[in-house]
Amino acid sequence: MEPQIDKHVLANGMVLLGEPMAGVESVAFDFMLPMGAARLPEGVCGAANVAADWIFRGAGTRDSRALGDALDGLGLHRIDSVGSSHLVLGAVLESSNLAEALALYADVLLDPLLSDEQFAAARQLATEGVLALADEPRQQVMLKLRERFYPSPLGRSTVGEIEQLEQLTPEVVRESLKTSLDPSQTIFTVAGKYDFDAVRSQVESLFGGCEPVARTEPSLTARAGRYVHIPNDGAQVHIGLMTDAVKFTDEDYYYARLATSVLSGGMSARLFTEVREKRGLCYAIGARYHSLREAAGLMCYAGTTPDKAQETLDVIVAEFKRLSEGITPEELERAKVGLKSSLIMQSESSGSRAGAIGSDHYMLGRVRSLDEIKERIEAAGVEDILDSLERHPFQEFTVVTIGPREVRFE
Repeated sequence: MEPQIDKHVLANGMVLLGEPMAGVESVAFDFMLPMGAARLPEGVCGAANVAADWIFRGAGTRDSRALGDALDGLGLHRIDSVGSSHLVLGAVLESSNLAEALALYADVLLDPLLSDEQFAAARQLATEGVLALADEPRQQVMLKLRERFYPSPLGRSTVGEIEQLEQLTPEVVRESLKTSLDPSQTIFTVAGKYDFDAVRSQVESLFGGCEPVARTEPSLTARAGRYVHIPNDGAQVHIGLMTDAVKFTDEDYYYARLATSVLSGGMSARLFTEVREKRGLCYAIGARYHSLREAAGLMCYAGTTPDKAQETLDVIVAEFKRLSEGITPEELERAKVGLKSSLIMQSESSGSRAGAIGSDHYMLGRVRSLDEIKERIEAAGVEDILDSLERHPFQEFTVVTIGPREVRFE
């Protein structure tokens, strides 16, 4: 059954999307702003992270304390994230408070105070987020992996760079906000319990007068290279590996997702079995599909010891390549069950649905129904996946390691 997807496009190009959910009293909304890491000017990596905090330090007639009290008084759970393409600002809350929340967010987006006095604190929080990566080498290796795998600036760090954060000024971030708060490239989503006519009327009133902003999209450059090692005195070696995969928009997308689940969909999946259980090479391993609108890849992480790092990498690469030689029906069935279970759990959350319908619209220009996704997963056969792997083999790899010792990789 097709879902009820509410849609309206303002005269200035701002897209409104909604998906009602029966049996819930919550509502979630997201503003997807074209201020992702890859869409910022060169040299200001991290500006979106600073802006995401700074704009909530006072807006309209409220100072920072008054705005915080007003938001807390609505009982909302704030959501903010910086991706490659968008800065997402939103919330999950009790549905009866939606109109008040949207009015507050309109102040935050259209009339933030952006005082110089509050800038340093916002920048410091963003800086601390980057510094914390020193204690999270797993996250650090995957950020560096995306940076080297994707053509620049698509892989630019979504948390920022210390050197560039330190150089940021209030004027620079204000200008970045001014050019990024573009209604013609903004997507607003709502999911849960809501009245779309009321939401549409309010959003028209609040944002309908905003004018599109003249902006240029960044041009893509070559990838950074196949292998880099980041020295670290720790006792572990953290391995990140990534190879090309079909994009989210490709007809073979579901085959790529199922192939990923065969490799890393649980304790019976190949990477866990071959690398950890049979050989005892690592303490942690996993792979997942990752897609931007412009490119996609299959990424893998493994944590191991220096003396086992080389063999760990060699076995992982071999398992990626061996996948095209054959998949059993049992492996495919487990992969299908895992993907559908994840889908069902996500569909029960208003916050997840608000994010999903916005992502679908940005990537595809339409919103997929849950039934459509399930049907595409169910329809896939072993030969479909093997044919897809023949068309799109896992051949070239980008590798990043962090630890006391390099590996050999050509």
